[in-house]
Amino acid sequence: MRGLMGVAAVTLLLAPSAVAAEPRHAIAMHGDPALPANYAHFPYANPDAPKGGTVTYCVVGTFDNLNPFILRSLRTTARGVIDTIFGNLVFETPMTRNMDEAFGLYGLLAESVEMDEARSFLELNLNPDAKWSDGEPVTPEDVIFTYDVFTEKGRPPFRDRMRRVEKLEKTGPHSVRFTFNEEADREFPLIIAMTPIVPRHAFDMETFDQTTLQPVVGSGPYRIASIAPSQRIVFEKNPEYWGKDIPAKRGFDNYDRITIEYFQNQNAQFEAFKKGICDIHLDADPVQRERDFDFPAYLDGRVVGETFEVSIPPVVTGFAFNTRRPVFADVRVRRALAMLYDFDWVNRNIYSGRYTRTQSYWQGSDLSALHVSASTRERELLAPFPDAVTPDVMDGTYEPAHLENAGDRRDILRAAHDLLAEAGYRTEGGRMLRPDGQPFTFEILTGSRSEERLAAVFQRTLARLGINMSIRTLDDAQLQQRKQRFEFDMLVGTTGFSGTLSPGIELLNRWASPSRDIEGSFNLVGAADPAIDAMIAAMLAARSRDDYVAAVRALDRVLISGAFMVPMQHNTEQWVAYWNRLRHPEHTSLYGYQLSTWWSAGVETE
Repeated sequence: MRGLMGVAAVTLLLAPSAVAAEPRHAIAMHGDPALPANYAHFPYANPDAPKGGTVTYCVVGTFDNLNPFILRSLRTTARGVIDTIFGNLVFETPMTRNMDEAFGLYGLLAESVEMDEARSFLELNLNPDAKWSDGEPVTPEDVIFTYDVFTEKGRPPFRDRMRRVEKLEKTGPHSVRFTFNEEADREFPLIIAMTPIVPRHAFDMETFDQTTLQPVVGSGPYRIASIAPSQRIVFEKNPEYWGKDIPAKRGFDNYDRITIEYFQNQNAQFEAFKKGICDIHLDADPVQRERDFDFPAYLDGRVVGETFEVSIPPVVTGFAFNTRRPVFADVRVRRALAMLYDFDWVNRNIYSGRYTRTQSYWQGSDLSALHVSASTRERELLAPFPDAVTPDVMDGTYEPAHLENAGDRRDILRAAHDLLAEAGYRTEGGRMLRPDGQPFTFEILTGSRSEERLAAVFQRTLARLGINMSIRTLDDAQLQQRKQRFEFDMLVGTTGFSGTLSPGIELLNRWASPSRDIEGSFNLVGAADPAIDAMIAAMLAARSRDDYVAAVRALDRVLISGAFMVPMQHNTEQWVAYWNRLRHPEHTSLYGYQLSTWWSAGVETE
């Protein structure tokens, strides 16, 4: 990689490649972008939103680092620097997503891009007005430095991107071209366009991988004003922000100051919200709404509760097996345990019947394999892996076990017991014993009281088969360290499997074999399955929508059959509580609410 970057440095002033393409304002993974070149703003943003005021977000956890691109302290990096929920306040990307379409990118740091039909290259034409927060211009040299330093010092997946680049060269005063090699797929140009850029003059190659609490320089709308490590980070609007008038940013970044407060646990966070310290409380479940929302500010209307519809597959939450551990290496064991989650009881007694059982990784979309028989194309993709998909998942008849019916409960317990027996387990003296004669025991890690409650339900059912599952609840910092090092038997909660209408290269870091043993990857379950790798490869290589859907459905079938998780439940609605001094646009994006488009009430429009 160093040699490759050396070649790039030598060829900075080479003439552009003979391959030509017309500049584009936007690119899409499949088909054409939804918005025309003269679009005024994204549909879910209010271009007339008042500017000014403040907002305070609150999170559970801690932070000891402001550089989000390194492995060290990856899971305790300050929120907001780059952030899918609160917005990329400090660092920006060449292009940015329109959250009202499946996967379309529009100009940000790059005012336009060029790409051929084969997607063999991508040329970024940087906006001449783009500047860093210290006033220095954003240049092609910054882009080249970014890939150099990410390759040498960055965390996955940033450090791996140059592996797919044959040549990186400056092609003009504001242009830089990536020429891809045979390892690149059709999504990779979009990944390049979404990679944050860092300033060459503000970072040192030798120390880049060290944590820092010194405010970092970025091109985004906010600068870091102050920090109190593990307690608070304050962002202030950059009055000279270069991008405030470009279409992709109209109606965004409306506050003058954004504060993110940190709390040790969810109870402390919620109490702070009730007192008005936090302006927003996100995604409260039905139990919390019924149990905790009886405080004066909510009852008298100063705090508002609102539901937002989401039109994407749900984020998959559940019990994640660490298949690196011998106890969960056998798929028969995982399938047996997956039968024993009592969703019906949980939904009725904990969630008041308002949740849906999660059965697919792309449930509710045309990408899901649920209740759909495999197509001819899917069967062709899966043919080299005859044991990767169970017959019921292949023909679309798969349904998870339901333990609620007392008559079926014995059948399900017996079926789970038989699977374990097939794997060499046996019952003796009321205890389930492993093939080596030792008791079948394992530990599940939880990060909150609500997760602990769900784990306890699972624990109770497992005990009926003589399986001893212990529960350990850790604070956020401990839990994140365990995740980063894969030091757990099982985890409960959201494990990085985000819902999307356009799954792509991010799956390499979550499911592909090479990510299994890379510290800090999101492959928490330790998947290393040739069938998974092949389906991801087919998905990334797909040129038509039909081929893409077939590959994702085939992948869904492999993941369901592999029982890497015990999926729990989901709700397609987002319920948000907020103090009524805040406002939001009328239109909700496909991906739900977008906090970076909200604003303070009572602020006069500029």
